[in-house]
Amino acid sequence: MTPLAEKICTADKAVSQIADGATVVSGGFVGAAHPEALTAAIERRFLSDGQPRNLTLLYAAGQGDGKSRGLNHLGHEDLVRRVIGGHWGLAPKLGRLAIENKIEAYNFPQGVICHLLRDIAAGRPGCITHVGLGTFIDPINQGGRMNDRTPPGLVERVELAGRTWLFYHAFPVHLGLIRATAADIHGNLVMDEEVIIGEVLPIAQAVRNCGGQVIAQVKRVLNHAVPPQQVQVPGILVDRIVIAEEGEHDQTFAEAMNPAYCEPASDEAQATTDPMPHDERRIIAARACDELQPGDIANLGIGMPEGIARIAAERQLLGQVTLTLESGPIGGMPAGGLSFGASMHPQAIIDQPAQFDFYDGGGLDYAALGAAQIDAEGNVNVSRFGERLAGVGGFVNISQNAKRLMFCGTFTSGGLAVKIANGKLEIVREGATRKFLKRVEQVSFSGRLAREGLGESGIPLTRPSGTLSPTGVEGRGEGALRPTETKREILYITERAVFQLVKEGLELIEIAPGIDLQKQILDQMDFAPIIRNPKPMILE
Repeated sequence: MTPLAEKICTADKAVSQIADGATVVSGGFVGAAHPEALTAAIERRFLSDGQPRNLTLLYAAGQGDGKSRGLNHLGHEDLVRRVIGGHWGLAPKLGRLAIENKIEAYNFPQGVICHLLRDIAAGRPGCITHVGLGTFIDPINQGGRMNDRTPPGLVERVELAGRTWLFYHAFPVHLGLIRATAADIHGNLVMDEEVIIGEVLPIAQAVRNCGGQVIAQVKRVLNHAVPPQQVQVPGILVDRIVIAEEGEHDQTFAEAMNPAYCEPASDEAQATTDPMPHDERRIIAARACDELQPGDIANLGIGMPEGIARIAAERQLLGQVTLTLESGPIGGMPAGGLSFGASMHPQAIIDQPAQFDFYDGGGLDYAALGAAQIDAEGNVNVSRFGERLAGVGGFVNISQNAKRLMFCGTFTSGGLAVKIANGKLEIVREGATRKFLKRVEQVSFSGRLAREGLGESGIPLTRPSGTLSPTGVEGRGEGALRPTETKREILYITERAVFQLVKEGLELIEIAPGIDLQKQILDQMDFAPIIRNPKPMILE
């Protein structure tokens, strides 16, 4: 066993031996648990010496600030040759290389990559899962390839036990970049001040078993051994330890340190938050919040769905549901923006692969996700729009498996302005970009596959009539809560209308008061939805 003192070095020295053509896997979620000192050091070496070159980069969650931090450090032509990532939107420098056809680029589901790392560690041939079927990741479509330069073959369809699955191939990984709060005298890593655990252990195990090297960034080195139950990565898996400089180890890319992300609530008091403005975001969040039921285990996506947590806090509902994040926190109040992935006063934080085990198996009662494009089949695109590459992150895992699913987004985008007056919605300025299209540019959620599971009667045309309230099950609707009547309930919630996925396609079920059906809904769509008996939408 290498003595601890021999493992400690500077970031520049740690990355100095990275070989050309190596496969590098980086941990982190947005800015949380991302080893900023290490990716920045790789960039410095490349700009100074022109090395390393032609790296393959593998990562699960998006890591970046949308500008220069995180995996943006690696967004240089010739530095990377191939990128296999879960979410691309926060690393636009990498995305530009993919769009310009300068690198091979794959977009696979975040949870699949987490699980693939475990499979690589275990010496298995790859990851077999249903996640990704029917989407652009399915090899009958694009196989997750993001440009013409990218070859097929990393994912294939297989038949097993009478079902069709996707088989994501394993491959060797040579360098692991991970982060922890501290290393003890044995080089064991603890993460007590990190907002997530992520996939640090699978990365370290996979790289070690492939004969590679693991570099860990920490805030400090301890002069004692930590209790064994607190160790997230044992020191036997760590080759180099780098003590981060000031500003290189902030909890998130938005906050240097927020103790609430690592501590349980001191009492049973509800989380507090500033009320949301009465705009389109609030309308959508409030309507989606109406669908929460007591006892729900829920996931809220980044962007528009973040507002649901704020509405739930306003309504004092957080004690009746459990909000979770794919990054690992369970319970508490999810953070937003560049702190997304953290949760205020969580009940628990588990590792990211384990969270996706639960999600993939149908553990989520409720999920709310964004939607950039929607078509007549109920397909949703969140991953690519023209020359913009966002990627799917955990969207595919979550959308394919949650029992009740809410897609949240404005009806149009690009300048939309609305106001509420006298209980009615007024479109002050229509958005310039349509979101309800004849065909989405890329299928991130397969409406066709979802409809196949609805049964001949489709989904009930009315949602549960009772909704959550601070005092019990009586809510804003009439009657009491009743169980979900079919396998899945899938809604598409906008500020002016609500649609539901039924066997025949997309049905308009609610219209906001003040909205003209023809001019402000149908004329703004590239297809005609099913219309039977739409009801008034409740505005808040």
